[in-house]
Amino acid sequence: MPKTLDDETTQPEPARPGPAQPETHPGTETHPGTEPRSGRRPGPRPRREASVPRIAWLIGPALVAGVAYLDPGNVASNMTAGAQYGYLLVWVVVLGNVMAWLIQYLSAKLGIVTGRSLPEVLGGRLRNAWSRRAYWLQAELVAMATDLAEVIGGAVALNLLFGVPLIWGGLITGTVSMVLLVVQSRRGPRTFEFVIVGLLAIIAVGFTVGVFVAPPDPAGLFAGLVPRFADTNSVLLAASILGATIMPHAIYAHSALSRDRFATPGGQAGGADASARGIPSTGAVRGPSWLRITRGTDAPELLPGTATRLPTDALLRATRWDVTIAMAIAGTVNLCILLLAAVNLAGVPGTDSLEGAYAALDAALGPVIATLFAVGLLASGLASTSVGAYAGAEIMHGLLRVRIPLLLRRLVTLVPALAILALGFDPTLSLVLSQVVLSFGIPFALVPLVWLTAKQGLLGRWRNHWATTAAGVAASVFLITLNGMLLWLVLTGA
Repeated sequence: MPKTLDDETTQPEPARPGPAQPETHPGTETHPGTEPRSGRRPGPRPRREASVPRIAWLIGPALVAGVAYLDPGNVASNMTAGAQYGYLLVWVVVLGNVMAWLIQYLSAKLGIVTGRSLPEVLGGRLRNAWSRRAYWLQAELVAMATDLAEVIGGAVALNLLFGVPLIWGGLITGTVSMVLLVVQSRRGPRTFEFVIVGLLAIIAVGFTVGVFVAPPDPAGLFAGLVPRFADTNSVLLAASILGATIMPHAIYAHSALSRDRFATPGGQAGGADASARGIPSTGAVRGPSWLRITRGTDAPELLPGTATRLPTDALLRATRWDVTIAMAIAGTVNLCILLLAAVNLAGVPGTDSLEGAYAALDAALGPVIATLFAVGLLASGLASTSVGAYAGAEIMHGLLRVRIPLLLRRLVTLVPALAILALGFDPTLSLVLSQVVLSFGIPFALVPLVWLTAKQGLLGRWRNHWATTAAGVAASVFLITLNGMLLWLVLTGA
């Protein structure tokens, strides 16, 4: 089972406030009219280790957040890197995935232990209103860049598959994402997870089949694990790959997904909306529910580890499995995308765009592989844009304490992507540049995450081990240095 250095803490879990209640687990609830066996009176059951079936039931939030690592921006960045530089940037994909494991686990841990998302915790600690607004603005720009990549990717996929004009493809992608958000709001996080995981399976098949048909050169693959750059453009692509791999909105979203999935119902600091969270709202705008904007007060402070009904240690064990599976899938698929381009598109003219890459795959591997690639791109756009809209709404709620319905937010954030499609900008270039914007947003999400998860007063005995914090600091320094190098190269014209 995956472990982290945080497991070295062995202090007993603090007692939870309130009267003792019988502990329940998924699938073990009692039903009216049933009597406990042996005629004994029901009482608190002793806490047991989570069995494999229970761990399997708890898996899901990381798989949903992991879709962000397989969005169309990843496809464009990895395809471009493989087509232009072959195996050169394999090490960037691998390193990014290793860092992503740690980052996503810390995000999920924050949501589970505190019962709050990262934006909520930051919103409570940034007392100055202008500081919150400034932080929200950069996070909102990052979320918009994310949405831009996802809608454009879905539009390109529909154009490749059915010849749908890009502007109409963007509208269709946005509409389908609204349907998925309705599923999330009406049917709850578990159903939403099933839908997203189904799309994730389609993505994995669509992007990996070609590697088995035309396998990479093992010597070139291992040579690509040696860290190095070739020129300024390779640095740009490395920043783009990292921006597409370690996505800020995935950091914000994962803490919220874990909170919504595991929070104690009926008043604790988790849940899908203001009422479920026990937050009184004031100043509601009259109108239909999909247009209603509410403001809420801060949720009450909770003791570390008291935000869920299930044992926190069991949830964190399941989360490590969840993150491991999600990152293994995401890392494998991203690597396959780069290898697919390195083997089949290197030196082929016109492969600097998704349309050119599709045509080249059709010519090299046949229409079946090319079609599967386009289907994977479509599933990627549909799944990731829904998760992105969820993250954006959480960012606004946590930092500005304003809750805008997901459907209304989806309509607002759809406009920039549709404008770019309507104006005729190069879709693939827009995708790559959007990932560079994301790479500059990483430190603003990552540095506070590492700092907060190391605090004894916030996470109690579940705080980071010093080595975990050191690894987080090292990842932050690396990403900030790479972004600084990229900025210097761009400003100096090098």
